[in-house]
Amino acid sequence: MNGVVESVAVCAAALVLDRCLGEPRRWHPVVGFGRLAGGIERRANRSGQAGVARGAAATLALVIPITLLLWVVARTLAPALLLVVETGALWLALSLRGLAEHGLAVAHPLKEHRLDDARAQVARIVSRDAAALDEPGVAAAATESMLENGADAVFASLFWFLVAGLPGVVLHRMVNTLDAMWGYRTPRFDRFGRCAARLDDAMNWVPARLTALTYSVLGNTRNAWRCWRTQAPLWDSPNAGPVMAAGAGALAVRLGGPASYATGIKDRPWLGNGAEPSAGSIRDAIRMVRRGVGLWLVVLLLMVGVWELVW
Repeated sequence: MNGVVESVAVCAAALVLDRCLGEPRRWHPVVGFGRLAGGIERRANRSGQAGVARGAAATLALVIPITLLLWVVARTLAPALLLVVETGALWLALSLRGLAEHGLAVAHPLKEHRLDDARAQVARIVSRDAAALDEPGVAAAATESMLENGADAVFASLFWFLVAGLPGVVLHRMVNTLDAMWGYRTPRFDRFGRCAARLDDAMNWVPARLTALTYSVLGNTRNAWRCWRTQAPLWDSPNAGPVMAAGAGALAVRLGGPASYATGIKDRPWLGNGAEPSAGSIRDAIRMVRRGVGLWLVVLLLMVGVWELVW
């Protein structure tokens, strides 16, 4: 149980660092890993037509050596030094402050009806055609991003650290980065990026549902449960569906629906129900992610306390 207490302490310390410092502006390891991945992809997928096997080999060649190295490090470092390294790694994997900053950068101009500025900001965090979005469309895109990235960049990082420590949280961040770079259904990446996409789906399956449960508890619970049960299966992503359906239901806002991308209009199902999204729904989504992190810490501390009382 001492190990659990230390893990909770590392989570709290990493969140404090994230709150105070945010993400490093320079020399971020994820950026360096992304550049390495980009270089490997350009060589392994030179023609843009490499198959699943070559993509899988590139994925495993990137993640296995680093994960094994960190597994060795976690077992050889002195306990006090390991806590410092774990705190730093989890801080770099988390992005709660960055998530809020990106969301508020959209919400501020949107509230003042400066649509062009809001479009420019939302284009930084979503892949859809921002120029085609009206005010509710901008708000919907940003709100969806807050909910989905809250799962990927915050709750999943906490989950994998608690489950597998230093190697777990770094492995998840690497796989998630590869999925963000290669996991597209385009001629270049449809086959090459399939392994990275499936690994990301597998690693996010449990965290996504814990995130959906968190959103449900913190908002309109009955509505969130209903949307999760009925709307999530219609979404094309097995993990984004539960997260965004439950989040939209918890916020009592309507998300999803047809969206314009560079490749054309994508006919997505509707998620949630209730009011049209607005600058307020972006802020509400950020607030829910923050409250969810607090809830996780409280639950972990209560679990530790109950264990101490019982045993």
